[in-house]
Amino acid sequence: MQSILLVSSLTPDLQRLRSAMHPFQCVLQVQRTLKQGPLVSLSWLLLRTCRTHSSLPSTASPGAEKQKDGVQKDFSSRLATGPTFQHFLRSASVIHKKPSCPEVEDPPPYLTVDELLGRQRKVYLETYGCQMNVNDTEIAWSILQKSGYLRTSSLQEADVILLVTCSIREKAEQTIWNRLRQLKVLKAKRPRSRVPLRIGILGCMAERLKEEILNREKVVDLLAGPDAYRDLPRLLAVAESGQQAANVLLSLDETYADVMPVQTSPSATSAFVSIMRGCDNMCSYCIVPFTRGRERSRPIASILEEVRKLSEQGLKEVTLLGQNVNSFRDNSEVQFNNAVSTNLSRGFTTNYKTKQGGLRFSHLLDLVSRIDPEMRIRFTSPHPKDFPDEVLQLIHERDNICKQIHLPAQSGSSRVLDAMRRGYSREAYVELVHHIRESIPGVSLSSDFIAGFCGETEEDHLQTVSLLREVQYNMGFLFAYSMRQKTRAYHRLKDDVPEEVKLRRLEELITVFREEASEANKTSVGCTQLVLVEGLSKRSSADLCGRNDGNLKVIFPDAEMEDATNPGLKVRAQPGDYVLVKITSASSQTLKGHGLCRTTLKDSLAYC
Repeated sequence: MQSILLVSSLTPDLQRLRSAMHPFQCVLQVQRTLKQGPLVSLSWLLLRTCRTHSSLPSTASPGAEKQKDGVQKDFSSRLATGPTFQHFLRSASVIHKKPSCPEVEDPPPYLTVDELLGRQRKVYLETYGCQMNVNDTEIAWSILQKSGYLRTSSLQEADVILLVTCSIREKAEQTIWNRLRQLKVLKAKRPRSRVPLRIGILGCMAERLKEEILNREKVVDLLAGPDAYRDLPRLLAVAESGQQAANVLLSLDETYADVMPVQTSPSATSAFVSIMRGCDNMCSYCIVPFTRGRERSRPIASILEEVRKLSEQGLKEVTLLGQNVNSFRDNSEVQFNNAVSTNLSRGFTTNYKTKQGGLRFSHLLDLVSRIDPEMRIRFTSPHPKDFPDEVLQLIHERDNICKQIHLPAQSGSSRVLDAMRRGYSREAYVELVHHIRESIPGVSLSSDFIAGFCGETEEDHLQTVSLLREVQYNMGFLFAYSMRQKTRAYHRLKDDVPEEVKLRRLEELITVFREEASEANKTSVGCTQLVLVEGLSKRSSADLCGRNDGNLKVIFPDAEMEDATNPGLKVRAQPGDYVLVKITSASSQTLKGHGLCRTTLKDSLAYC
């Protein structure tokens, strides 16, 4: 049977500790380290740890009784002279800077420094799911690039294929299973003269399914959860030896703050900047707290540094990312740990104890928007509970913070919202919508909705329909409910809405959303809007495509136009240019118009 090695499920400090300690001491420390997060296949760890120590015999042997007293004395003496519990408590409070590449870290005892290097093997990366996964892909590639791997856009050239996966719905996972069957054929056809093809699953699906992925299709060589990307060089090195390797241990402090993501699209005009990871909300339907762990925020200094570098590279838009981005709280500096508690939106509650201290999202948003006045700032995904007035006022005041807010509702029924553990009623949500529109005139709103959640009645569904009509969102993301293991709904509720009913309700929600979005977007017809050009339209090479301040797609002809900063000069807009566009028509998802002139964000304010 092929062995499975759980590589680096311990922190670097615990790895070194393991080699110096008795296995039972090590396991006790591992249990203490993991007690606040999911315990990942401790049996694997026990097996591997105990096999590396020969001090305890696994079976009886001649003379064992004579050696028994000596073994016990040796065991007791090492326990007495080893680290104490207080030692571990002191060590746990020290934040160690994690190395970004294997050259500055002692290799594990089963690998050499040379084996940790990529030796110009080619990596093919494929991304599925949310924007966080796009950013995770860039982080993973940054780590691999420093270890000597090369990037390829060709599956046939690849020596390593890594899929960055999503687990938010069953359909997302089924897409990966189908992809693995295709890659299994590709792996089988690999010529023996070439380096064996290695396939890895990264991200949420690796975290959720663990060994099922390794065993089901017999094609995956390595697993890396969202907090294990630093271990990719080691996981790949183990996979090269023919063993399966996995690191799916969640962290309480990993933010990759010292890893500068490498942009995967050289022609991109915008970038995602992760400011926090994990989530503490524990909504009953959501798998995120179990696949991405507890909430923790990056230090503000590291975020500002990344945004500055993106500005220097010429990017014109950044989106601040997090599972619950506006609950950001930087506690990295002692002087920031004051007693100020969280200020929630009116009528909202949390499922966790009120948090104290730290620099909040409004402080970060203020500093980020000051870096480059010509760079647009967006953020996603927020929770409605974290929109205090200071955040709304800042969005209203700053010209380069987009007047667009994602406000996930999930349902229009207070009864269903309570079952979802969202922390608000329909009435509180609608009041917040009105307050946002009063605070930020012309704001564009988008939302998420789930059709057919546990116990949802036809009346509950109709309340969601009425919310869509009442709010009239500009953009929406609507899905049928998909029950996920480990969630509170899985343990406490019954998935009792038939699949055909879920799909019918979903279609009704989509129809109503499109009707209302079309009406909302038609108010832009005749207006002049500032559009950040992304490139040619996918449907016609004669048109350009970009996005307005509200994040709606805008299509306009690729033709010569005036340059507002150089009167008399005729130019053709390029990706990364700001263009004033007169809107002539609108649908539920797209605006169309004609370009007036190329301009800057600052100069456009007089026209928009």
